[in-house]
Amino acid sequence: MKFNLLSKFKNQTVNHAGEIAYTLSPEMELYTAVVTWSLNDSFYEKDETRLTRLRQLIYACKPEFVGKLAVYARTKMHMRSVPLVLVTELAALHSGDSLVARVADGVIGRADEITELLACYEMLNKRTGTKKLNRLSKQLQKGLSTAFNRFDEYQFGKYNRDGAIKLRDALFLVHPKAKDELQQLLFNKIVNGDLQTPYTWETELSALGQFNFDSNEAKVIAFRTKWEELIDSGKLGYMALLRNLRNIQEAGVSYAHFEKVCVRLADANEVTKAKQFPFRYLAAYRELVNPAVTKVPAQSLAKKLTALIHGGNKGYTGELLNALEKAVQASAANIKGFGYETRVLLACDVSGSMQTPVSAKSKVLLYDVGLMLAMLLQSRCKNVEVGMFGDTWKTIAVPRNNILGNVQEFYRREGEVGYSTNGYLVIKDLLQRKVKMDKVFMFTDAQLWNSSSTTGDYIQPLWLRYKAEVLPSAKLYLFDLKGYGQAPLQILRNDVYLIAGWSDKVFEVLAALENGGSALDAIHNIEL
Repeated sequence: MKFNLLSKFKNQTVNHAGEIAYTLSPEMELYTAVVTWSLNDSFYEKDETRLTRLRQLIYACKPEFVGKLAVYARTKMHMRSVPLVLVTELAALHSGDSLVARVADGVIGRADEITELLACYEMLNKRTGTKKLNRLSKQLQKGLSTAFNRFDEYQFGKYNRDGAIKLRDALFLVHPKAKDELQQLLFNKIVNGDLQTPYTWETELSALGQFNFDSNEAKVIAFRTKWEELIDSGKLGYMALLRNLRNIQEAGVSYAHFEKVCVRLADANEVTKAKQFPFRYLAAYRELVNPAVTKVPAQSLAKKLTALIHGGNKGYTGELLNALEKAVQASAANIKGFGYETRVLLACDVSGSMQTPVSAKSKVLLYDVGLMLAMLLQSRCKNVEVGMFGDTWKTIAVPRNNILGNVQEFYRREGEVGYSTNGYLVIKDLLQRKVKMDKVFMFTDAQLWNSSSTTGDYIQPLWLRYKAEVLPSAKLYLFDLKGYGQAPLQILRNDVYLIAGWSDKVFEVLAALENGGSALDAIHNIEL
């Protein structure tokens, strides 16, 4: 099936900005809502409204599609919260077979997601007081039981946190059957609270923080030594490494250890295994170039102490930035770019609605995500122009192999075009100049409109004119970064495509489109 033939509803609607837009099929709308999910109020939509819309879409789609989408979001898009929401809602509407059990098992990738799923089930089903988790869905229980059998003591110990629902509670609720005597001993340890404390950077720094040192200098030396030990141990995960670069730098670790950090950061195999969202690298980059970054409590003690006495190894910042750039380039290596003859335009939405965080605890904005995805793609294209739009539209020349630096350059200059959402200007400019672009990519929350009171231009008729007057074979790709549920153009032709999400996996969808596939094909092909 062609992606752009999936929409059944050709009726016109309006978006949140009041501009003309077009509805999507329930499957397409659910897909865009899920892969752009975050549990913080967005610019146009409150949490409760978004959750209500998600539930309505789930009921409008076939249960098997909902299940496959949940597993796709967890295993391919590396999302953690929204797959649990999908499983919980699926358990409420579907029964009679093992679908819910298979999906529940499929979305649990870490031991703590067992308790997270139960907490989600409790919250969304409004189980409070004595009702709590009574009458747990049997199929959900079966799926959780299967998941219990997949983790070892280290994994259970690492995520045995003191939340409202503990691993011990989950064990009693689910009643998993041990596959052998060793696993039964492990389950007994969970019940008795005897799990071995795992060796992790959090537990090691936390334990060190409990010691009484004779002097501040002794504390500094101890924390520097601990960071070096963690680096040597290999127990510092890749994401933890990204989050702690400034702390490692300011702890004053030896240059040999600093080199180990840089080598690991830039290692292509490590990048592939880490499965980080591209914007995680941007966050690490900014943490190094901006000293005023807030630290989590476990990390700030070491930072304050080392800054007091040693001042850290700030002279190594350039090497860290180079390592991060190599890491990002490695993450882009598998993106299918285009040849020298393919003319590509990348347009980034920098409007006010894009200046909202991707989550409640993040400083990364939707705007940053759009820039990162655009610059990743730009690094793989040969014949390419890049620009940004707000009140106006302008192109900016940047080098191809400087992904993070390019994002910062756009970030520095975003005020130059204002903060409206006049995406139509991108196409109008091409039309007026008769510029032939084989592929036009727009990175946006898809809430485009025309802020001018003097012109009735909007993007749909302009695109049709561009196709008729300039280049009939041109294609337009909308990268929807928020999933509000409408598209600014009709997704009904062989020339307009909608792709959603924050992960670099969106480029796999792009490759599928280039090969005649669709965004939804990847979901339908998921095996449960």
